Amino acid sequence: MKTSSRNIVLLCAFFMIGAFFVPFWKIILEAPQYPEGLEMKIWLYKITGDVDKINGLNHYIGMKLIHEDEFPEFKIMPWALGFLIAFGILGAVLRIRSLIWAWVGSLAVAGSVAFYDFYQWLYDYGHNLNPHAAIKVPGMSYQPPMLGYKQLLNFLAGSFPDIGGYLVIVAALGIVGVALYEQLYRKD
Repeated sequence: MKTSSRNIVLLCAFFMIGAFFVPFWKIILEAPQYPEGLEMKIWLYKITGDVDKINGLNHYIGMKLIHEDEFPEFKIMPWALGFLIAFGILGAVLRIRSLIWAWVGSLAVAGSVAFYDFYQWLYDYGHNLNPHAAIKVPGMSYQPPMLGYKQLLNFLAGSFPDIGGYLVIVAALGIVGVALYEQLYRKD
């Protein structure tokens, strides 16, 4: 593996380390009665932001309360990302192309599992409603979007990567670029 490729792989691994220190994802709610909006930040290991206000609003439509201890993912995600980072560093240090491709595959699998789990989480919270809720709209579910915006009654709900998510996305793209470069242009 070329030295510049190795350095880029190491840089990408260090970008991923940054995801431990900043929010990974955010869900925002905008409505006329909340002109400043409400925001929930999802970290690798916790949830911050306007969670209490969002829980108060969700209660009226029958959604479950959002509590960190309800999500075993917060115990798993830091370890999973740590493993992926260590795997990438090992591939760079040993300069083994096949390990870089294995890292790309591992990132793809981990990302797919994470998105599927996130979708299930959003589906559960948006569809499994208390039948005795104060506000009931027949046939209405309140599943926030996985990515982008969606109108939910008078709220515009948005879901996007936050700084940590962008760090991992940029790193993953860099890793794929290095793997492709090494595969296509390096024959030693």
